[in-house]
Amino acid sequence: MQVTTIGLDLAKNVFQVHGVTEVGEIVFNRSLRRAQMHRFFESLPPCLVGIEACGTSHYWAREIATLGHEVRLIPPAYVKPYVKRGKSDAIDAAAICEAVTRPSMRFVAIKTPDQQAVLALHRVRDLIVRQRTQIVNMLRGVLAEFGIVVRQGAGHAIAFAKHCFEGVEQDLPDPARDIVTNLSHQLVALHRRVLWYGRQLNRAAPLDARVARLRTIPGVGPITASAIVASIGDGRQFSNGRSLAAWLGLTPLNRSSGGKERLGRISKMGDRYIRRLLVLGMTSRIKQIRHRPDQFDPWFSEILERKPAKLAAVAMANKTARIIRAVLTREQDYKVRTA
Repeated sequence: MQVTTIGLDLAKNVFQVHGVTEVGEIVFNRSLRRAQMHRFFESLPPCLVGIEACGTSHYWAREIATLGHEVRLIPPAYVKPYVKRGKSDAIDAAAICEAVTRPSMRFVAIKTPDQQAVLALHRVRDLIVRQRTQIVNMLRGVLAEFGIVVRQGAGHAIAFAKHCFEGVEQDLPDPARDIVTNLSHQLVALHRRVLWYGRQLNRAAPLDARVARLRTIPGVGPITASAIVASIGDGRQFSNGRSLAAWLGLTPLNRSSGGKERLGRISKMGDRYIRRLLVLGMTSRIKQIRHRPDQFDPWFSEILERKPAKLAAVAMANKTARIIRAVLTREQDYKVRTA
């Protein structure tokens, strides 16, 4: 019996493969060690291989595809409905094998090594930013216990930390002064790392024409543009702009029934990092629109008149996501419409 479809459940060292024939007969459901993976797939005729999109999935998808197989990555949420009772690697591999054959299934585009390298820069930078925020909060909390108030915002805390290096005396007990000095050193060091990762991303941005096109969209900077391109490539896996906005969690939840349409809050599903970057970009743009409304798309000015600023920022991010998909698929720069 010739295997035509395989479900592969990934892990660190032990993998599970479930193979079926064209008519659905099970040929094998077995485990493999990491060292056996290449030899196993080399011995099989070309077939359809389904993998749940997760850590290392893009690497294995590229490796298996080079052996002549057709590889498709499936979002984990779309595999879950096919999992039968119980939870084991064998059951998960069978569910993946079943899900990959569904004609209406949606798949994840396989990322290139270059895309993953840029995403690694973004992930590490995001980690350092969060660590910097933790140090800022700790520094402000320690100082507040002694009646010293540092204004909110990383910039004010960093400025205070640099003053500590200059020998500015604070009315603090010796142990507290040592703590503040150590926290200040940590804060400045983390801030320098954030700047370094930002420079790396800015340096890589001009090398990709797609990033340059996205930067023509107001509110989309080099960091946001590179994160989008590294995550979705040319965007052709999305059928329309709304699909991209839904993937980013910027579309409202639909709870319609009985012919009555009920739209709720945004879903907040999908890529949280890119969603946050887009909303932050639109928040910054709102400040510009309020000062010079005549220089911006009339739609943005109108929504600011009708909605609160935070709600308007999310709506603008939703619209920008649709513009992003159009710019990527049409391979054209964005042209700003003014009143």
